[in-house]
Amino acid sequence: MKNHMKFGFVALVASLLVYVGCKKDKEVDDRDGTTAVEYAMADASFGDVASIADEGYDGSLESYRVMNGGAERVMTSCATITFDTTSLPKTFTIDFGTVDCICNDGNYRRGKIIVSWTLPYRDSGSTHSITFDNYFVNYNQLLGTKSVTNNGRNTSGKLSYTVTINGSIVWDPQYFGGGGTSTYTSTRTRVWTAGEATGTWLDDIYHISGSASGTTRTGSSYTMATTIPLKKEIGFKHLTDGILVFTPSGKYARTIDYGYVNGLRDALAKVTINGYTFTIQLQ
Repeated sequence: MKNHMKFGFVALVASLLVYVGCKKDKEVDDRDGTTAVEYAMADASFGDVASIADEGYDGSLESYRVMNGGAERVMTSCATITFDTTSLPKTFTIDFGTVDCICNDGNYRRGKIIVSWTLPYRDSGSTHSITFDNYFVNYNQLLGTKSVTNNGRNTSGKLSYTVTINGSIVWDPQYFGGGGTSTYTSTRTRVWTAGEATGTWLDDIYHISGSASGTTRTGSSYTMATTIPLKKEIGFKHLTDGILVFTPSGKYARTIDYGYVNGLRDALAKVTINGYTFTIQLQ
């Protein structure tokens, strides 16, 4: 099974949006780093869960288990996988244990991720649902559900998926300014535009459109929507095309164009706030 879910939607915009909030021009001095960071961390966390589920479906977790004795040995204390294929829907559980365990990607995890599915990922009408049982990543607890539904092929013959998230994060008070709970919801369409026929995920390309909204620990709200589908090349770190608009409540909208310059593979994006446009370097 190819790693079809191995990316977050716009997790990499955190540093971008904080930078925007610190722009010195008085006309665009619109500081809102906290909202942007919480949004980006929520999106990254739920995207990360899908990547874990994808690897777990194949019975391996090379990206997450701590290695003992070489790269080929993946059965270590950081995670175990249990399948139940006799029930309907079928399920498997990824268990990181009850004590925070540092994983191969450098993040701490504990608790369980539970995945249920009806049909294989490529089959039209298939659904994959992800839930949690006392699951924590970097000491923060994830709650809610994430589901992926195969819509079949679109008019261009490409596989299309609907991805929905209805979740929240309970932030650890020791590490995140007194703790609290934030909410995060998202609905998007993901079209598999390239790489479907090969056996490697590195050549996969997706075009992603949709919207998200949420509230921060302090009650601030935000919305996000794409105006041009975002292009994600799995073998490259950054988005390479598409436009999204991120709007913290009571603040100017941030329009972010990842197609600058000309949709090339680079670390540049163009940001527009209140009529002012400038180029930033993605981190």
